[in-house]
Order: sequence, then C-alpha cells, then structure tokens
Amino acid sequence: MDLGAYRPVLANRDTRSALVLGFLIRVPMWAGAVILTLHVVSSLGRSYGEAGLVTAASTVAVAVSGPWRGRLLDRIGLRRTVGPSLVVQAVCWSIAPWVGYAPLIGFAALAGLFVVPTFSILRQVIIRSVPTEQRRTALSLDSSATELSFMAGPAIGVWLATSWDTGWALLVCELTSVAAGFVLWLVNPRLTSDTDAVGEQVALDGVGEAGRAEAVAGAVEPDDAPPARAIRGFITVPVAAVYLAAACSTLVLSGTDVSIVAALRSFQATGSIGWVLALWGAGSLVGGLLYGAWHRSFSVFWLLGGLAATTAPVALAVGVPSFAVLITVSGFLCAPTITATVEQLSRQVPERFRGEMMGWHGSAMTAGSAVGAPVAGFAIDHGGWPWGFVVVSALGVVIAVAGMVGSRASRGARAGAGSEAPDEGRVGTPTRGGSADSEHGASAANIGH
Repeated sequence: MDLGAYRPVLANRDTRSALVLGFLIRVPMWAGAVILTLHVVSSLGRSYGEAGLVTAASTVAVAVSGPWRGRLLDRIGLRRTVGPSLVVQAVCWSIAPWVGYAPLIGFAALAGLFVVPTFSILRQVIIRSVPTEQRRTALSLDSSATELSFMAGPAIGVWLATSWDTGWALLVCELTSVAAGFVLWLVNPRLTSDTDAVGEQVALDGVGEAGRAEAVAGAVEPDDAPPARAIRGFITVPVAAVYLAAACSTLVLSGTDVSIVAALRSFQATGSIGWVLALWGAGSLVGGLLYGAWHRSFSVFWLLGGLAATTAPVALAVGVPSFAVLITVSGFLCAPTITATVEQLSRQVPERFRGEMMGWHGSAMTAGSAVGAPVAGFAIDHGGWPWGFVVVSALGVVIAVAGMVGSRASRGARAGAGSEAPDEGRVGTPTRGGSADSEHGASAANIGH
C-alpha cells in the first residue's frame, strides 16, 4: 500500500477540478433529497409513505434517463446534452415547491428525466485525465469525495428545512444544483481522449449492426482472446456481469440502510441513527482511500463477496456499542466495490461508449437500491431486524460466487476457442483498455461516472 499514490493524482489539474466540482454539485443534491421528503411531510401534511412515492417517481425517472443521457453525451457532447437539462431543471424546481402533492410528483419525475448526469460526466473526466495505472486511485478519491458529500448534504438539508420554510429550502437547494450544473456547462471539460471517436463511429455504422457488435466486442478483449459477442451495442456478457455486481452492491447497501434504522429502533436508540450512519459512511471513506492506495486491483466479485460477508455479522450485535463497531467494519468495502465496478467497466468498454456505459451503471445501481430496501423490509417484518442484514448478505454472496465461477469459466472458454478459432471480426488492434489505451500507448493511457 502506497499513500503516496494520491500525490500525482491530486497534482493533475483536471482530476482535482473534477473532484472539487463533484463535491460541490453533490452536496446540494443530497440535501435536496432530504428536504423534498420533509417538504411533503411537514408542508404538504402527507405521510412518509406518500413522500416515498415522490422520491420513487424521481428515482425511476433518473434510472430511465441514465442510458439515454449517457448516449447523448457520447453522440452530441456535454454542452448540447446539459444545456436543455439546465432549462428544464430550473423551470421544474422554480415551480415544484409551491404546488400540491399530485403536481409535485409530476415535476419531480420530469426533473428526474432531465437530470444533469453529473456522476457520469465527472467520472468520465477523471477516467480520461489520468494514466491507466492511476485509474483505481483516482476513482477511489471520487468515491471518497462522494462519501463526504453524502455525510454533509443530508445534515445541511435537515438544518435548512428546520430553519426555513421547506418550500424556500427546496428552491434554494435545487437551484444551487442548477447553478453547479451551469458551471459544469461553462467549464465544458473534455470527456474522452479519442479525437477520432466520431469518425470511428461513422465507420462502424457503415458496416451494419452485426459488424458493429463484433467490432465492439473485439475492441475490449486482450490480443490473445477471440472477441466476445455483444448482446447489445457494447454490452457483452462480462460487461452485463459487472452491471449485475453493481446492482447487487447497492442492493446490499440499501438493505443495510433500512436494517440500521430497524435495529436502532429495536434497541430504543432512534436518536443514534444519524451518528451510526455517519460511522458507516466513515468506514466506507477509509476503505475507499486504502483501496486507492493499494498496489493492485481486485475483481469486483471478490469485493462484492467481501462486502456481503462483512455485512452479515452485524446481525449478531447485542446493543448500540457492538452494533456501531460492526456497522463501521461493514462499511470498509462499500466504496472499493463501487470503485471496482466503474474501473472494470472502463477497461472493458471502448471509450466512445463511455457516457452510455456510465448511464447504464447508474441505472443498475438505482435498480439495486430499489430492490434492496423492500427485500430487507420484508425480511425484517417476518423475522426481526437481524434478518434484514442476513438476507441481503446472502444474496450478495450468491451473486459474488456465481460471478467468480462464471468469470473463470468464461476465461477458460475464450482461451480454448482462441487456440482454434481464426482472428476475425476485429477492428484495429484491441487492447484491454479500449481506444484510450491505444491512443496514448503503454506509458500514459488516458482514462477518458
């Protein structure tokens, strides 16, 4: 482990700017999410269940928009993608705080469809701006900055909602997010290092869908392996497996979130929820920083298995002190697992598809969160709070083991086919890192959510 690995990453101006801008964008985003719930409950006089429906409408819309917005980033660039989003966001959140419950759901959903894909944009900038060997370290810093913003944002949101009228608090937070998005539009950071991406895409379009699929598959395989068949566009079986791992990781995390609340209520320590969640986030922050300084990467399935395995023992807690220790330990692999999914995808998917890749990544994580909370809730209702941790942990272990076995079998099958099959259907010289690696060579390949 070498903490000095962070020095060259932080010395990179583009990476440093993306990290700072990402933190400033995400803090009002997390704060606005909390204020929206409090606004529905306190100002509109609705139940928490009804507040959850507003959040669900926004979440589903964001999940649906992820691949679409990412595809736009790849095809038309940052400014033409973000510009209309800023207009829709400004209009929606200027009106939404002053309307009734039903219109609020509509405005929240519309804003979700046109949300500025900040996670995708900033992670693409970070990936593009550092050499391949610094990719894990840079993405770990981004995950750690996200944890910091998540720890700060909700606290600020609660303070604003209790100090001001919730309508004004919601307006200020959401328009602050719009202003941060405008800064992103103004800066217009470069997302890819491949200046020939457009011409390459035109060439691929000319060979038809079948040829395009073979070209995409071949571009992400090592030189000694036959190309994998794409399921759709750039999505091969290995890529789909990483998306499944990303979804399962947030399934475990969202289930853990619900189970924490249930456990502390059972211990009659509801007032401890805030600082216990902060400890969980701090564990993730430390784990992310350590993973970024580690000398090598790990398979996302090993990390997912570790995340699930360290979550299960929390069910053995007998009081708040032991619960706090176990939940902190369970947080260590949160950020590394998410980082590994992004890093692994960035190596498997050609650079020209990176916006859409990150969009699908966000949708996968959103889907996992949507499944994890009700699964844990069902387990808690029927067996008590410990079963919330046990069930999501078991699902995580099952997916992780299946992924390990499947990856090993896939590598064996490709190696066997490579010794017999002719090398057909490739475009150029494929590398593990895609077009970014081939452009900059072995010494410094730019990585370019």
